[in-house]
Amino acid sequence: MNHHRVDAVMTTDVVTVHTDTPFKEIVRVLGQHRISAVPVLDPDKTVVGVVSEADLLRKEADSEGPTRLPGTVHTPRTVRAARGKAEAETAAGLMTSPAVTIDRAATVGQAARAMERHDVKRLPVVDHGQLCGIVSRCDLLRVFLRPDDRIRDEILDEVIRRDLWIDPATVTVRVADGVVHLEGELENKTTARILTRMCRGVDGVVQVHDHLTYTVDDTKLKTSAIPPRPGRRL
Repeated sequence: MNHHRVDAVMTTDVVTVHTDTPFKEIVRVLGQHRISAVPVLDPDKTVVGVVSEADLLRKEADSEGPTRLPGTVHTPRTVRAARGKAEAETAAGLMTSPAVTIDRAATVGQAARAMERHDVKRLPVVDHGQLCGIVSRCDLLRVFLRPDDRIRDEILDEVIRRDLWIDPATVTVRVADGVVHLEGELENKTTARILTRMCRGVDGVVQVHDHLTYTVDDTKLKTSAIPPRPGRRL
């Protein structure tokens, strides 16, 4: 089963700044390109951080004294870091580092999980450490624009026939607006579960409704085949 890779949906024309880019130039770049964050590159064009509007606003927020956010635990380390951003003049001191990046060969699903885990809206895409693109939440959502017929063909040809060796004639696959409906009778319950799970992993699938039946509930057979644990002897 082929998943969309990040390099198939990323933007390759990336706006960047360098570690020595001045504060005002970063503000100008963000405003000119209508973006909220930009990757920071070192002299070797390696991504070393990301500077965002939030990083830049630290200077304005602290102009009347250190900011104390309600519910935030302030340690000497975090206070020093915040003060450093407020006093910084170039991207090197303003950026959030290390940068959260994604490899160009990663799947769209891996990129989505990375964004959720790190609570970021975009990821610089790298190839052997070198910047080659950037992927945003909007880019990842484009996967759900796949035509229904292409989703159905992938399920029939790659999941059912190639991966699970199931006769496609035994399963009816209907796809409407990315929602998959599976009908038919399979040999056992385990195969039905695996098919449903694999369909959920197909790019562009919104949901899978399992209407499958099976001849044998092999999950009960496997459970009953486990010998009982011997009792404790006194």
